[in-house]
Amino acid sequence: MTDTTSIQSIGLLTGKVVLITGASRGIGAAAGRLFAREGASVVLAARSRDALGRLVGEIRDAGGSADAVGLDLADPASIEAAVAAVDDLHGRLDGAFNNGGVNQRKPGPLDGTIEDDLDEQLLVNFRSHWIAMNAQAALMRRHGGGAIVNNSSVGSWRANPYLPAYGAAKRALNSITETAAVTWAPQGIRVNGIAPGGTDTDIMAKWDEAAPGLIDGNNAATPLGRMAEPREIAEAAAWLLSDRASFVTGAILPVDGGNAA
Repeated sequence: MTDTTSIQSIGLLTGKVVLITGASRGIGAAAGRLFAREGASVVLAARSRDALGRLVGEIRDAGGSADAVGLDLADPASIEAAVAAVDDLHGRLDGAFNNGGVNQRKPGPLDGTIEDDLDEQLLVNFRSHWIAMNAQAALMRRHGGGAIVNNSSVGSWRANPYLPAYGAAKRALNSITETAAVTWAPQGIRVNGIAPGGTDTDIMAKWDEAAPGLIDGNNAATPLGRMAEPREIAEAAAWLLSDRASFVTGAILPVDGGNAA
């Protein structure tokens, strides 16, 4: 007779409470669906309450746990209120995917970038994450730690002539991600980033409208020869938020089909 051991498969995020910003569409919505399938209780945050409501209904109908909270990343009080809402709903926070952001309104060369674009990039794509991480970490450390993932960009690692303000804000985000990882590691909080390449989202479509051929150029420069699906970016974030990445912190993980190689 041969002894066998039954190994029960569990979700990557089973039992975890995870906040997702920018969750109404694109990568954020894909993350909401995926994280819930992987066992997380997700709290979805964005400005579009109607879209969030539909996504919450979809996740619940599929047997998952989801709630929605309003969030304006340009408003520090709104960011802190969203984190406080997670505390009210669940009493703790195990993971946060800071995915929300804003597109550069006027793509183009550095000397043609308007100051309003630069200000908005620094406010929404950098400062909001700073505020969010501090609020999230304060809630996490009450219960022994957690994990934070910030959504950066492959465009943060090199010259970005087409999106100079966007690239600069994302590079700054990489820096505070690494600093937070070192600062909060003794408190059991891991902080990482992901750097997606071209992804099949509304933002990419708008950029291609403004500069026809952008998507074709991206695909030609990507060894895998295509854009990512939003779910593929969410998969990387899910792993970094999970206990299977328990010795990973301070990393900015490329999820770009080899574009930055």
